Amino acid sequence: MAARVIPAIMDDGINKGPDMADRRQFLKTSLLGASALAISKPIAAAESAGTGRQPATVRVTSTWDFGIAANQAAWAILGRGGHSLDAVEAGVRVPEADLRNHSVGKGGYPDRDGNVTLDASIMDAEGNCGAVAAMEHVTHAISVARRVMERTPHVLLAGDGALQFALEQGFEKENLLTPEAEKAWHEWLNTARYQPTANSEVRDYGKGFPGGKDNHDTIGMLALDAHGKLAGACTTSGMAWKLHGRVGDSPIIGAGLYVDGEVGGATSTGVGEEVIRNAGSFLVVELMRQGRTPAEACREAVLRIVRKKPKTAQDIQVGFLAMNKDGEVGAWAIQPGFSYAVCDAKDQHALVPAKSVFPA
Repeated sequence: MAARVIPAIMDDGINKGPDMADRRQFLKTSLLGASALAISKPIAAAESAGTGRQPATVRVTSTWDFGIAANQAAWAILGRGGHSLDAVEAGVRVPEADLRNHSVGKGGYPDRDGNVTLDASIMDAEGNCGAVAAMEHVTHAISVARRVMERTPHVLLAGDGALQFALEQGFEKENLLTPEAEKAWHEWLNTARYQPTANSEVRDYGKGFPGGKDNHDTIGMLALDAHGKLAGACTTSGMAWKLHGRVGDSPIIGAGLYVDGEVGGATSTGVGEEVIRNAGSFLVVELMRQGRTPAEACREAVLRIVRKKPKTAQDIQVGFLAMNKDGEVGAWAIQPGFSYAVCDAKDQHALVPAKSVFPA
């Protein structure tokens, strides 16, 4: 209507009579009012977000079946209007402390020398990020990573330096090698054979060491809060029986985790070396920037790995999980068996099997 009204009352050189000034003032007032209304809508939406009326896009998603419990811890923060960065930290702390989980945190299997070393990263919508790599003796690597982000000028601390920083920040030093993990390590020493096995994080979870399951994995989490802010976290004890000092993709920003508030976020799981070689999570986010859905972006990322190393890809697992800025979630993997958990106001227990390049 405004586009039609404005030409009708514009001064075209014809004497419109004594009420012309009043009509111009009316137009000016109307346009200002319309602008104010347009501005007030997002402000009102933002204000309503803090009142407990959650928009439909508030959501958290994470890798693997143990992501369900992690999501619920994150939702305890998101569901009351809390921030996504707090949510992802709280969420992944659950598997970090779960002694049944042999791929994350304190219950993780050690390297071939018997050392449990942890990797983690965290990132927010503005590009702030922090990480630790090959850190020993501190269970909650994700919280140390957040301290790196917030209290240092750095992004990544590693090894003894990461431990030194954690202790200075008040984290407790402890022995991370549990009796169950130590037993599994001694059994592995009988053969000392290293061969990653796809999806062993599912088979090993809560079941003790079944023998011969040599792969190790991670939890990646992405969250969108009521303020429209994205954040992500990724934490792992890395591949079991790895060389001491080996670091996978989880603490590498752009590999195991990447978040861009204007587009979305992505995280990865599986053999980290292949994710690093392809800057996997950054790739997924950039593909979403070009217009692909989260699922389409994840599919293209795993296909690049397969195309580059078709023979290697037949025997390994890599999966990507993504969420765009609207809260749409998607995933894809090389092998069948990868699943991801999704939690929102409608369902806090959803577990979704990801599509894969190779059939079951």
